[in-house]
Amino acid sequence: MPTAKKRARTYDPARTRTAVLAQFGNVRKAVGTLTPEQLALPTRLGAWTVRELIAHIGMAITAIHRSLDRPPPPAQNAVILDWPFATAANSLAIADFTRTLTERHPDLDTYLADIEQTLTEHLDTNPGTRLLETNAGAMPLADYLVTRTVELVVHTDDLNAAVPGLDIPYDRQALAACTRLLADALATKAPGGSTEVRIPPYAVVQCVEGPRHTRGTPPNVVETDPLTWLRLATGRTSWQDAVEEAKITASGERSDLRGLLPIMS
Repeated sequence: MPTAKKRARTYDPARTRTAVLAQFGNVRKAVGTLTPEQLALPTRLGAWTVRELIAHIGMAITAIHRSLDRPPPPAQNAVILDWPFATAANSLAIADFTRTLTERHPDLDTYLADIEQTLTEHLDTNPGTRLLETNAGAMPLADYLVTRTVELVVHTDDLNAAVPGLDIPYDRQALAACTRLLADALATKAPGGSTEVRIPPYAVVQCVEGPRHTRGTPPNVVETDPLTWLRLATGRTSWQDAVEEAKITASGERSDLRGLLPIMS
């Protein structure tokens, strides 16, 4: 697992808080419109149905509550960029917990409404500097909230892919934070300065070992849109498929990133 020696960028805690609440609100509103038939539809996440995916989204947010309800750890030992590389180790436990939640909460509207209320209460009563234990280690609440934008945005995209015509909107700040965190994770996984990855309008990172670019047009450039990027970074789509669908432009001998993707799954 790559080790993040320092956080690649800072995030405004107030804007992140607003983004998490806004995107969760977008999901909750859309879930209220789904029929039993739509809830039973398959998703691109293995055996999960739409109902199970929604239960998992709730679980990703209640992770904040569960951590804040425990005593704070004595010291911080993780940063935001440790999180993307820690998720795979917990995949089996997450799947089991998701199935349990699905059985326990047949009324998804009530389930999500309760989560939203509890989330707001916890965020109102805990400062962003409050440490909490996460699957990646101990980090401040403000930093952990950034990781929740990834959970919310990526799974919003999963819901939109599963239910024809659903079209849940993406909060701009949530999409920006998600894009930046996954782009910085790529730079952590493949440090270097030979390739420039552009994901307008939210992120530009340098990565991959080799000659460092100093001026003019970089010799190796990759550019894509935010939704394609998050699908590549999380294994929802392959590099080859994105290239064939003209979702990526790549130039230069070091611009093929397929060996570095996905970053998390």
